[in-house]
Amino acid sequence: MSQTVEQPAETELIRRLSVLDRFLPVWIIAAMGAGLLLGSAVPGLQGVLDTVKVGQVSLPIALGLLLMMYPVLAKVRYDRLDTVTRDRRTLLLSLVLNWLVGPALMFALAWLLLPDLPEYRTGLIIVGLARCIAMVIIWNDLACGDREAAAVLVALNSVFQVLMFGVLGWFYLDLLPGRLGLDTTSISVSPWEIAASVLIFLGIPLAAGYLSRRIGERTKGRAWYEDRFLPKIGPVALYGLLFTIVVLFALQGETITARPLDVARIALPLLAYFAIMWAGSYAVGRAAGLSYPRTTTLAFTAAGNNFELAIAVAIGVFGVTSGQALAGVVGPLIEVPVLVALVYVSLWLRKRWAAKP
Repeated sequence: MSQTVEQPAETELIRRLSVLDRFLPVWIIAAMGAGLLLGSAVPGLQGVLDTVKVGQVSLPIALGLLLMMYPVLAKVRYDRLDTVTRDRRTLLLSLVLNWLVGPALMFALAWLLLPDLPEYRTGLIIVGLARCIAMVIIWNDLACGDREAAAVLVALNSVFQVLMFGVLGWFYLDLLPGRLGLDTTSISVSPWEIAASVLIFLGIPLAAGYLSRRIGERTKGRAWYEDRFLPKIGPVALYGLLFTIVVLFALQGETITARPLDVARIALPLLAYFAIMWAGSYAVGRAAGLSYPRTTTLAFTAAGNNFELAIAVAIGVFGVTSGQALAGVVGPLIEVPVLVALVYVSLWLRKRWAAKP
Protein backbone atom coordinates (compact mmCIF):
# COMPACT_ATOMS: atom_id res chain seq x y z
CA MET A 1 0.00 0.00 0.00
CA SER A 2 1.49 3.33 -1.02
CA GLN A 3 1.98 6.27 1.27
CA THR A 4 -0.53 8.37 -0.69
CA VAL A 5 -3.23 5.77 0.00
CA GLU A 6 -2.36 5.39 3.70
CA GLN A 7 -2.37 9.07 4.60
CA PRO A 8 -6.07 9.76 3.83
CA ALA A 9 -7.03 6.68 5.86
CA GLU A 10 -5.00 7.83 8.84
CA THR A 11 -6.36 11.38 8.49
CA GLU A 12 -9.92 10.03 8.41
CA LEU A 13 -9.34 8.07 11.61
CA ILE A 14 -8.11 11.19 13.38
CA ARG A 15 -11.02 13.28 12.05
CA ARG A 16 -13.49 10.80 13.50
CA LEU A 17 -12.23 11.55 17.02
CA SER A 18 -13.85 14.37 18.94
CA VAL A 19 -11.85 17.32 20.22
CA LEU A 20 -12.03 15.73 23.67
CA ASP A 21 -10.48 12.50 22.34
CA ARG A 22 -7.78 14.18 20.27
CA PHE A 23 -6.46 16.32 23.09
CA LEU A 24 -6.99 13.89 25.96
CA PRO A 25 -3.42 14.33 27.32
CA VAL A 26 -4.04 18.09 27.47
CA TRP A 27 -7.30 17.63 29.38
CA ILE A 28 -5.66 15.18 31.78
CA ILE A 29 -2.89 17.67 32.55
CA ALA A 30 -5.51 20.40 33.01
CA ALA A 31 -7.53 18.13 35.32
CA MET A 32 -4.42 17.44 37.38
CA GLY A 33 -3.73 21.15 37.69
CA ALA A 34 -7.35 21.87 38.60
CA GLY A 35 -7.22 19.17 41.26
CA LEU A 36 -4.07 20.60 42.79
CA LEU A 37 -5.63 24.08 42.92
CA LEU A 38 -8.85 22.70 44.39
CA GLY A 39 -6.96 20.82 47.09
CA SER A 40 -5.13 23.99 48.09
CA ALA A 41 -8.30 26.08 48.13
CA VAL A 42 -10.40 23.57 50.11
CA PRO A 43 -8.24 21.98 52.86
CA GLY A 44 -11.18 20.05 54.40
CA LEU A 45 -12.18 18.40 51.12
CA GLN A 46 -11.27 14.87 52.26
CA GLY A 47 -13.70 14.97 55.17
CA VAL A 48 -16.52 16.11 52.90
CA LEU A 49 -15.88 13.36 50.36
CA ASP A 50 -15.69 10.67 53.04
CA THR A 51 -19.14 11.52 54.39
CA VAL A 52 -20.89 9.07 52.04
CA LYS A 53 -19.13 5.96 50.76
CA VAL A 54 -19.68 3.07 48.35
CA GLY A 55 -17.77 0.27 50.01
CA GLN A 56 -14.53 1.98 51.01
CA VAL A 57 -14.69 4.65 48.30
CA SER A 58 -16.27 8.09 48.65
CA LEU A 59 -19.43 8.49 46.63
CA PRO A 60 -18.19 11.20 44.18
CA ILE A 61 -15.12 9.12 43.26
CA ALA A 62 -17.20 5.95 43.00
CA LEU A 63 -19.60 7.65 40.58
CA GLY A 64 -16.70 8.98 38.51
CA LEU A 65 -15.12 5.54 38.27
CA LEU A 66 -18.37 3.85 37.27
CA LEU A 67 -19.17 6.52 34.69
CA MET A 68 -15.80 6.18 33.00
CA MET A 69 -16.14 2.38 32.75
CA TYR A 70 -19.72 2.03 31.48
CA PRO A 71 -19.60 3.68 28.01
CA VAL A 72 -16.52 1.70 26.97
CA LEU A 73 -18.06 -1.61 28.02
CA ALA A 74 -21.31 -0.67 26.27
CA LYS A 75 -19.33 -0.50 22.99
CA VAL A 76 -18.22 -4.14 23.14
CA ARG A 77 -20.00 -6.44 20.69
CA TYR A 78 -20.68 -9.31 23.04
CA ASP A 79 -22.31 -11.42 20.35
CA ARG A 80 -18.98 -11.70 18.53
CA LEU A 81 -16.97 -13.28 21.31
CA ASP A 82 -17.12 -16.54 19.38
CA THR A 83 -14.79 -15.01 16.77
CA VAL A 84 -11.95 -15.40 19.25
CA THR A 85 -12.05 -19.17 18.79
CA ARG A 86 -11.48 -18.72 15.06
CA ASP A 87 -8.05 -17.21 15.65
CA ARG A 88 -6.64 -19.27 18.50
CA ARG A 89 -3.14 -18.00 17.83
CA THR A 90 -4.01 -14.38 18.58
CA LEU A 91 -6.14 -15.45 21.53
CA LEU A 92 -3.38 -17.56 23.06
CA LEU A 93 -0.72 -14.87 22.57
CA SER A 94 -2.99 -12.25 24.12
CA LEU A 95 -3.76 -14.38 27.15
CA VAL A 96 -0.09 -15.17 27.74
CA LEU A 97 1.02 -11.55 27.34
CA ASN A 98 -1.79 -10.11 29.44
CA TRP A 99 -2.08 -12.59 32.26
CA LEU A 100 1.41 -14.10 32.54
CA VAL A 101 3.98 -11.69 31.10
CA GLY A 102 2.40 -8.32 32.02
CA PRO A 103 1.83 -8.89 35.76
CA ALA A 104 5.19 -10.66 36.13
CA LEU A 105 7.04 -7.81 34.39
CA MET A 106 5.41 -5.13 36.54
CA PHE A 107 6.13 -7.16 39.67
CA ALA A 108 9.81 -7.40 38.69
CA LEU A 109 10.11 -3.71 37.78
CA ALA A 110 8.33 -2.59 40.96
CA TRP A 111 10.63 -4.59 43.21
CA LEU A 112 13.73 -3.70 41.19
CA LEU A 113 13.15 0.07 41.03
CA LEU A 114 11.10 0.70 44.19
CA PRO A 115 12.53 -1.69 46.80
CA ASP A 116 12.35 0.96 49.54
CA LEU A 117 8.85 2.31 48.75
CA PRO A 118 6.37 -0.48 49.58
CA GLU A 119 3.18 1.57 49.10
CA TYR A 120 4.14 2.77 45.62
CA ARG A 121 5.46 -0.69 44.76
CA THR A 122 2.12 -2.25 45.71
CA GLY A 123 0.25 0.37 43.68
CA LEU A 124 2.33 -0.43 40.61
CA ILE A 125 1.74 -4.15 41.01
CA ILE A 126 -2.00 -3.45 41.11
CA VAL A 127 -1.66 -1.44 37.89
CA GLY A 128 0.11 -4.43 36.31
CA LEU A 129 -2.78 -6.72 37.28
CA ALA A 130 -5.42 -4.44 35.73
CA ARG A 131 -5.43 -5.37 32.06
CA CYS A 132 -6.73 -3.20 29.24
CA ILE A 133 -10.47 -2.78 28.81
CA ALA A 134 -10.94 0.89 27.95
CA MET A 135 -8.89 3.57 26.19
CA VAL A 136 -6.84 0.99 24.32
CA ILE A 137 -9.61 0.83 21.72
CA ILE A 138 -8.94 4.47 20.80
CA TRP A 139 -5.17 3.93 20.47
CA ASN A 140 -5.81 0.80 18.40
CA ASP A 141 -8.10 2.68 16.02
CA LEU A 142 -5.62 5.52 15.58
CA ALA A 143 -2.89 3.01 14.78
CA CYS A 144 -5.09 1.25 12.17
CA GLY A 145 -5.31 -1.94 14.20
CA ASP A 146 -7.98 -4.62 13.94
CA ARG A 147 -11.00 -3.03 15.63
CA GLU A 148 -13.02 -6.21 15.96
CA ALA A 149 -10.10 -8.16 17.40
CA ALA A 150 -9.53 -5.35 19.90
CA ALA A 151 -13.17 -5.45 20.98
CA VAL A 152 -13.03 -9.21 21.46
CA LEU A 153 -9.80 -9.10 23.46
CA VAL A 154 -11.09 -6.24 25.59
CA ALA A 155 -14.26 -8.20 26.35
CA LEU A 156 -12.21 -11.27 27.17
CA ASN A 157 -9.98 -9.27 29.51
CA SER A 158 -13.07 -7.88 31.22
CA VAL A 159 -14.26 -11.40 32.03
CA PHE A 160 -10.81 -12.54 33.10
CA GLN A 161 -10.42 -9.56 35.41
CA VAL A 162 -13.60 -10.42 37.28
CA LEU A 163 -12.46 -14.03 37.62
CA MET A 164 -8.70 -13.65 38.13
CA PHE A 165 -7.87 -10.22 39.53
CA GLY A 166 -8.36 -11.22 43.16
CA VAL A 167 -6.41 -14.45 42.73
CA LEU A 168 -3.49 -12.74 41.02
CA GLY A 169 -3.57 -9.94 43.58
CA TRP A 170 -3.11 -12.48 46.36
CA PHE A 171 -0.37 -14.25 44.38
CA TYR A 172 1.73 -11.17 43.57
CA LEU A 173 1.11 -9.21 46.78
CA ASP A 174 1.35 -12.02 49.31
CA LEU A 175 2.32 -15.52 48.18
CA LEU A 176 5.14 -14.83 45.69
CA PRO A 177 6.99 -12.19 47.77
CA GLY A 178 6.85 -14.51 50.74
CA ARG A 179 8.20 -17.46 48.77
CA LEU A 180 11.04 -15.30 47.39
CA GLY A 181 11.99 -14.11 50.84
CA LEU A 182 11.02 -10.50 50.12
CA ASP A 183 9.75 -8.08 52.73
CA THR A 184 5.97 -8.28 52.82
CA THR A 185 5.29 -6.99 56.31
CA SER A 186 3.92 -3.69 55.05
CA ILE A 187 1.56 -5.38 52.57
CA SER A 188 -1.70 -6.63 54.04
CA VAL A 189 -4.26 -7.29 51.30
CA SER A 190 -7.22 -9.64 51.46
CA PRO A 191 -8.00 -11.26 48.11
CA TRP A 192 -11.68 -10.93 48.98
CA GLU A 193 -11.37 -7.15 49.35
CA ILE A 194 -9.75 -6.92 45.93
CA ALA A 195 -12.41 -9.19 44.44
CA ALA A 196 -15.16 -7.07 45.99
CA SER A 197 -13.66 -3.89 44.50
CA VAL A 198 -13.41 -5.55 41.09
CA LEU A 199 -17.02 -6.74 41.25
CA ILE A 200 -18.23 -3.23 42.13
CA PHE A 201 -16.15 -1.15 39.76
CA LEU A 202 -15.90 -3.62 36.87
CA GLY A 203 -18.78 -6.03 37.38
CA ILE A 204 -21.46 -3.34 37.62
CA PRO A 205 -20.47 -1.37 34.47
CA LEU A 206 -19.79 -4.65 32.63
CA ALA A 207 -23.32 -5.88 33.37
CA ALA A 208 -24.74 -2.46 32.50
CA GLY A 209 -22.83 -2.37 29.21
CA TYR A 210 -23.96 -5.84 28.24
CA LEU A 211 -27.61 -5.13 29.10
CA SER A 212 -27.52 -1.80 27.28
CA ARG A 213 -26.40 -3.47 24.07
CA ARG A 214 -28.84 -6.35 24.38
CA ILE A 215 -31.83 -4.17 25.13
CA GLY A 216 -30.84 -1.37 22.75
CA GLU A 217 -30.31 -3.68 19.77
CA ARG A 218 -33.50 -5.64 20.45
CA THR A 219 -35.69 -2.55 20.72
CA LYS A 220 -34.04 -0.12 18.27
CA GLY A 221 -31.63 -2.21 16.18
CA ARG A 222 -27.84 -2.27 15.95
CA ALA A 223 -27.63 0.70 13.57
CA TRP A 224 -29.46 2.94 16.04
CA TYR A 225 -27.47 1.63 18.98
CA GLU A 226 -24.04 2.18 17.40
CA ASP A 227 -24.76 5.27 15.31
CA ARG A 228 -26.91 7.21 17.73
CA PHE A 229 -26.78 5.80 21.25
CA LEU A 230 -23.05 5.10 21.61
CA PRO A 231 -21.92 8.51 20.30
CA LYS A 232 -24.15 10.17 22.90
CA ILE A 233 -22.80 8.23 25.88
CA GLY A 234 -19.19 8.03 24.63
CA PRO A 235 -18.00 11.37 26.10
CA VAL A 236 -19.32 10.33 29.52
CA ALA A 237 -16.31 8.03 29.94
CA LEU A 238 -13.84 10.87 29.46
CA TYR A 239 -15.87 13.24 31.65
CA GLY A 240 -15.86 10.59 34.37
CA LEU A 241 -12.12 10.10 33.96
CA LEU A 242 -11.37 13.81 34.15
CA PHE A 243 -13.69 14.31 37.13
CA THR A 244 -12.02 11.42 38.97
CA ILE A 245 -8.55 12.80 38.27
CA VAL A 246 -9.58 16.24 39.55
CA VAL A 247 -10.84 14.76 42.82
CA LEU A 248 -7.90 12.39 43.24
CA PHE A 249 -5.32 15.09 42.61
CA ALA A 250 -7.15 17.42 44.97
CA LEU A 251 -6.69 14.80 47.68
CA GLN A 252 -3.15 13.83 46.60
CA GLY A 253 -1.98 17.36 45.85
CA GLU A 254 0.03 17.79 49.03
CA THR A 255 1.85 14.49 48.47
CA ILE A 256 2.57 15.25 44.81
CA THR A 257 3.96 18.71 45.45
CA ALA A 258 5.83 17.70 48.61
CA ARG A 259 7.44 14.57 47.11
CA PRO A 260 8.05 15.16 43.39
CA LEU A 261 11.00 12.75 43.51
CA ASP A 262 8.67 9.95 44.58
CA VAL A 263 6.37 10.74 41.65
CA ALA A 264 9.38 10.57 39.33
CA ARG A 265 10.39 7.23 40.81
CA ILE A 266 6.85 5.87 40.21
CA ALA A 267 7.02 7.10 36.63
CA LEU A 268 10.29 5.30 35.84
CA PRO A 269 9.04 1.69 36.15
CA LEU A 270 5.84 2.67 34.35
CA LEU A 271 7.81 4.03 31.39
CA ALA A 272 9.91 0.87 31.27
CA TYR A 273 6.81 -1.32 31.53
CA PHE A 274 4.86 0.29 28.69
CA ALA A 275 7.88 0.36 26.37
CA ILE A 276 8.86 -3.26 27.04
CA MET A 277 5.33 -4.65 26.82
CA TRP A 278 4.50 -2.83 23.59
CA ALA A 279 7.79 -3.56 21.80
CA GLY A 280 7.91 -7.15 23.04
CA SER A 281 4.30 -7.86 22.05
CA TYR A 282 4.85 -6.27 18.66
CA ALA A 283 7.91 -8.47 18.10
CA VAL A 284 5.97 -11.56 19.18
CA GLY A 285 3.11 -10.78 16.80
CA ARG A 286 5.49 -10.21 13.91
CA ALA A 287 7.40 -13.42 14.66
CA ALA A 288 4.11 -15.35 14.81
CA GLY A 289 3.24 -14.16 11.30
CA LEU A 290 0.27 -12.00 12.25
CA SER A 291 -0.84 -9.22 9.92
CA TYR A 292 -0.10 -5.60 10.74
CA PRO A 293 -3.62 -4.91 12.10
CA ARG A 294 -3.58 -8.00 14.34
CA THR A 295 -0.01 -7.35 15.52
CA THR A 296 -0.88 -3.75 16.37
CA THR A 297 -3.96 -4.84 18.30
CA LEU A 298 -1.94 -7.46 20.16
CA ALA A 299 0.70 -4.87 21.12
CA PHE A 300 -1.70 -2.20 22.35
CA THR A 301 -3.98 -4.58 24.26
CA ALA A 302 -0.93 -6.05 25.99
CA ALA A 303 0.73 -2.71 26.78
CA GLY A 304 -2.38 -0.85 27.88
CA ASN A 305 -3.65 -1.09 31.43
CA ASN A 306 -7.00 -0.41 33.05
CA PHE A 307 -5.86 2.41 35.30
CA GLU A 308 -9.50 3.12 36.20
CA LEU A 309 -9.74 -0.29 37.88
CA ALA A 310 -6.30 0.04 39.46
CA ILE A 311 -7.30 3.37 41.01
CA ALA A 312 -10.60 1.92 42.23
CA VAL A 313 -8.93 -1.08 43.86
CA ALA A 314 -6.16 1.03 45.44
CA ILE A 315 -8.72 3.44 46.88
CA GLY A 316 -11.07 0.71 48.04
CA VAL A 317 -8.38 -1.36 49.77
CA PHE A 318 -5.84 1.23 50.96
CA GLY A 319 -7.68 4.55 51.05
CA VAL A 320 -7.99 7.58 48.83
CA THR A 321 -4.89 9.34 50.18
CA SER A 322 -2.65 6.26 50.24
CA GLY A 323 0.61 5.84 48.36
CA GLN A 324 -1.00 2.97 46.45
CA ALA A 325 -3.69 5.34 45.16
CA LEU A 326 -1.03 7.87 44.18
CA ALA A 327 0.75 5.20 42.13
CA GLY A 328 -2.55 4.47 40.39
CA VAL A 329 -3.08 8.17 39.66
CA VAL A 330 0.40 8.47 38.15
CA GLY A 331 -0.53 5.55 35.86
CA PRO A 332 -2.66 7.52 33.35
CA LEU A 333 -0.24 10.44 33.56
CA ILE A 334 2.42 8.17 32.05
CA GLU A 335 0.30 5.74 30.03
CA VAL A 336 -1.64 8.25 27.94
CA PRO A 337 1.29 10.20 26.43
CA VAL A 338 3.37 7.02 26.00
CA LEU A 339 0.64 5.16 24.12
CA VAL A 340 -0.13 8.23 22.02
CA ALA A 341 3.55 8.30 21.01
CA LEU A 342 3.40 4.57 20.24
CA VAL A 343 0.47 5.23 17.89
CA TYR A 344 2.82 7.31 15.74
CA VAL A 345 5.48 4.61 15.98
CA SER A 346 2.91 2.09 14.74
CA LEU A 347 1.91 4.27 11.80
CA TRP A 348 5.58 4.68 10.90
CA LEU A 349 6.01 0.92 10.98
CA ARG A 350 2.83 0.47 8.92
CA LYS A 351 4.39 2.35 6.02
CA ARG A 352 7.26 -0.16 6.04
CA TRP A 353 5.16 -3.26 6.51
CA ALA A 354 4.14 -5.46 3.60
CA ALA A 355 0.50 -5.85 4.71
CA LYS A 356 -0.66 -9.45 4.96
CA PRO A 357 -4.26 -10.52 4.26
